[in-house]
Amino acid sequence: MTGRQRTRSTFLPRSLRPTRPFRSAALSAGALVASASLAAGCGLVPGATGGSGDDSIVVMTWAPEGTAATNKPGMPAFARAYARWINANGGLNGRKLKVLTCNDHNDTVDAAKCARQAVKANAVAVLGSYSQHSESFLPHLEGAGIPYIGGYGVTNDEFTSPLSYPVNGGQPALLAGLGEELAADCGRVALVRPDTIAGDALSAMLDAGLTAGGHDKAVDQQAAEDATEYSAQADAALKEATADDESGEKGKGCVIPALGDRTGTFMDSFRRGRDAYPTVRTATVLGSVDQTVINSTGGASSAFEGAYVTGWYPVASDPRWDPMKKVISESAFSDTRIDPADTGVQTTWIAYTVFKKVVESLGGGAVTADTVTGALDDGLQISTGGLTPALRWEFTDQLASIGFPRLVNANVTLQTVKQGRLSAAKAGFVDVTRTLENADVD
Repeated sequence: MTGRQRTRSTFLPRSLRPTRPFRSAALSAGALVASASLAAGCGLVPGATGGSGDDSIVVMTWAPEGTAATNKPGMPAFARAYARWINANGGLNGRKLKVLTCNDHNDTVDAAKCARQAVKANAVAVLGSYSQHSESFLPHLEGAGIPYIGGYGVTNDEFTSPLSYPVNGGQPALLAGLGEELAADCGRVALVRPDTIAGDALSAMLDAGLTAGGHDKAVDQQAAEDATEYSAQADAALKEATADDESGEKGKGCVIPALGDRTGTFMDSFRRGRDAYPTVRTATVLGSVDQTVINSTGGASSAFEGAYVTGWYPVASDPRWDPMKKVISESAFSDTRIDPADTGVQTTWIAYTVFKKVVESLGGGAVTADTVTGALDDGLQISTGGLTPALRWEFTDQLASIGFPRLVNANVTLQTVKQGRLSAAKAGFVDVTRTLENADVD
């Protein structure tokens, strides 16, 4: 372990959150310099000037781009395309949507800058974003009363903050579901994950699924998230997966890489050493692998062939994604960063779907950070067209007992790589709520 301090956002009842008058007073000076601040790192749909008083609805989407670790350029790119599309179709309840975007560079300082820029621009919500640095950005959003809707789910803080409204179960649900599935088929299991604060939480969730299926815990193997090759880690994982089990017999072990964008790099190293360990299988989670990664590592001949992959949503070919694909077709202008099979893009679509329905629920009333959080906290139930179960956020949900009071969707899908293509392995969703309730998160 690295000795890094773990942080978790304070869970506050709604009565103790900043009120709109407090927020307005705190922002009055900052709003005057919004346009200058935004030039330092955020983009804006052309013509948008957050906080300009033109009755537009201002939101923000951020993600890392151009870094040596995980990048999600499709998320802000899709957000801009969505703004073009919704405005071309009458806006939100007749009001123009202005989307600010920001690059957090996988950096704590820049993540905080993105949040401060959202505050200065008087954004009413941050939607469909990715950042590993919730300890840096959430305090700014919480202090200003700005809701964080549909974050990627990469940190535990996203499931504890009273102003976070996650649309999926994040890494906890994916790994718990994967552990359940692998328990019956794998011998020893080796997890290869980032040596980061976010990565530290992954093994407990995988172990919850494995132990629910009567399996031993996984071997937790840490690796640098920005390495250019993983030969040593791949060799160590292969040896762990084929070591003798407690009965003294060698089983068919499994290696689970969960390294985000560096999973493909790991698999290059893994493939070179795998021939000496023919019985070892692989499995992973969406976000660490997608169709692009499978294609780049050999397609049907890749090390992922036959692997199980857990996801949050139906496979990309499912017709329930057709409305999102329509937006991409009509407003993305051949932007190659926007891939309908990218879980980041999919999460952003769902986040904007949620926000659209919140605005519609307000009728002709004011759309502010407070009215948006008020609608969500007052029990508004939102359908996402079958891409998730109906979503409703409450402060006393089932997973509050293990420190995840905001995790309201613990459903996952099980997919498999068949002839080089991601396909549904089981119909429908698998609910891992009970498995997560038994997770050892201390």
